[in-house]
Amino acid sequence: MSRSVGVVVPAYQPDVDRLSRYVRELDERLDPTALRIELDDPTPGDREALADLPATVHVADRRRGKGAAITEGFDALDTDVLAFADADGSTPADSVAAVIDPVVSGEFDLAAGSRRHPDATVQSHQKTLRRFLGDAFAWLARQLLDPNLHDYQCGAKAVSANFWSRLRRHLTESGFAWDIELLAVAGALGGRIAEVPVVWEDQPESTVDPVSDTLSMFTGLLTARHRAKAVRGDRIHELLAARIDRPLLIERGGQ
Repeated sequence: MSRSVGVVVPAYQPDVDRLSRYVRELDERLDPTALRIELDDPTPGDREALADLPATVHVADRRRGKGAAITEGFDALDTDVLAFADADGSTPADSVAAVIDPVVSGEFDLAAGSRRHPDATVQSHQKTLRRFLGDAFAWLARQLLDPNLHDYQCGAKAVSANFWSRLRRHLTESGFAWDIELLAVAGALGGRIAEVPVVWEDQPESTVDPVSDTLSMFTGLLTARHRAKAVRGDRIHELLAARIDRPLLIERGGQ
């Protein structure tokens, strides 16, 4: 019996032409049951320019953050498998399909695309500073988190709807560090996690700031480690969570 697939593309003031091409490529390659663009704080005309795409376009008049946008998008889907792909199209549709496959098969609960995997194909590299900071971040994440991956933040992941129903109750990160918290909590819950090498091409126009957002992600990494320990039942971290943690994403969304 085949499993239905829903795909979310979070987008903040995107390059509309590039996003349009990418969404059509995803639709043609994946033929998903549902394809949804979560569009934050669009510039004038963006909504109209995306109206003809084979996707539902949900518009927020503010910048929710990547994590909040994906969470809201996942919760709006009614499919067996939930996936997301970053709007800049750095991960081509064929690679997104490869990320989804291990979850569709039922062998894994969650799959993470990886541009740092030894078998990944990097068609163009990031600038030196971004690459250095990214490598340092990935190394530190391997030291602090249970999921031992080469890459924690590649913009393509998939999760079964059943496992998502468990994960979503623990997520607090609304921004770029959502990926880290997702994987940390997945590990704490005993999820079966696949790391899938992808083809990847850097997009210099990405909305990720190489310095400020990386610093925020280092902070997010420490938070993710704490959240994972609290989920696992560490008494000290449970007490800290009750005192210092931000509200859950699903609570901030009014759900």
